[in-house]
Amino acid sequence: MTLDPDTARRLRDGMARGVLSFPLTSFHDDGTLDPDGFRAHVAARIATAPGAVFPACGTGEFFSLDEDEYRQVVTITVEEAGGRVPVVAGIGYGWAQAVRFARIAEDAGADALLVLPHYLVAAPQDGLVAQLEQIAARTRLPLIAYQRGQVAFGLDAFRRIARIPGVIGLKDGHSDLDRLQRLTLAAPEDFLFFNGAATAEIQARAYATVGVPAYSSAVHAFAPEIADAFFTALRDGDDGTVDKLLRDFYVPLVELRDRVPGYAVSLVKAAARLRGRPVGPVRAPLTDPTAADLADLRQLLTTGLDLVGAAL
Repeated sequence: MTLDPDTARRLRDGMARGVLSFPLTSFHDDGTLDPDGFRAHVAARIATAPGAVFPACGTGEFFSLDEDEYRQVVTITVEEAGGRVPVVAGIGYGWAQAVRFARIAEDAGADALLVLPHYLVAAPQDGLVAQLEQIAARTRLPLIAYQRGQVAFGLDAFRRIARIPGVIGLKDGHSDLDRLQRLTLAAPEDFLFFNGAATAEIQARAYATVGVPAYSSAVHAFAPEIADAFFTALRDGDDGTVDKLLRDFYVPLVELRDRVPGYAVSLVKAAARLRGRPVGPVRAPLTDPTAADLADLRQLLTTGLDLVGAAL
C-alpha cells in the first residue's frame, strides 16, 4: 500500500499546537444516529483548532456504531475538517472487521486510523504484532496503535510493530511510565506517542517527563475553553494555573467519573448537553447520569468554566 508521508508530519505539528479532540457521536432520543447534530458538534470542535480530530473512537462510542453509521460519522468529520486538521478514525475488533472499517475510513477521506484494543480475548505478544501486521497490509492509511486494557506491548513486540510499514505511532492508556520510557527510547526518531489515559490531563505532566507531552482530551468535547487553557498553561510552564485547574476541576471530575462504570463517556455527553450541544444520550450498554450526579456535574462544570473566564 502507498502511504502519504505528510500525515505523520501534520500529526506531529498538530500535537505540538493543541489537544487531540475526540468528538462525541450524536444520537436522537430514540437512539438513532443524528447526523445533523453530529455535524454541528464536530464543526464546533474543529473551529477551536485542535491538533487533530479522532471520530468514532472510545468517546465517540465506536463500539455501538454499525458500518453505515460509522461511514456517516467519518465522512461528516472529513467534510467539516476540510483539510484544516488531520482526521484519525477509530477502527477495531478483530483484524478482519477492523479492515472493513479501515476501508470505509479510506473511502471517506480520513488521514489515519487509530487501532482500538481488540475485542474481549487476551492475546500473546506475537498475536498483538500479527493483528497490526494484518491490518497494515490491507490499508493505505497510517496506523496508530492503542495500548490499553488487554493490549500492552513489551519492548520486543514494540520494536517489531514500529518496523511495520504504515505504523506511525502509539497511544498509551496504561500509564506505566517505566514501560513507556523504555518504549520511547527504543522508538524510531519520527515515531509518534501520545497520552491516552482516561482524563489524560491528570497525568499530562508525568507523561511529559518521559517525552510524551501530547495527549487526548475528552474535556475538549464539552469545554474546549478549559481544555485549551490547561494545554496552554502546561506548555508555558504555568504551574499555578495547571495546579488550580487540576485541583478544582479535573480531580473532582475524575472522582465523579469513577462513581459509575461508563461515566467516562456518559458524563462527557451529559456535560455537552448541559451546554446546549446536540449530542443526545448514550447508547446501551452505557447509561446516562443519575439526577444527583447530573446536578454535581453542573456545579463542577460551572466552577471549571469560571476558572477560565467562561460561562455555562
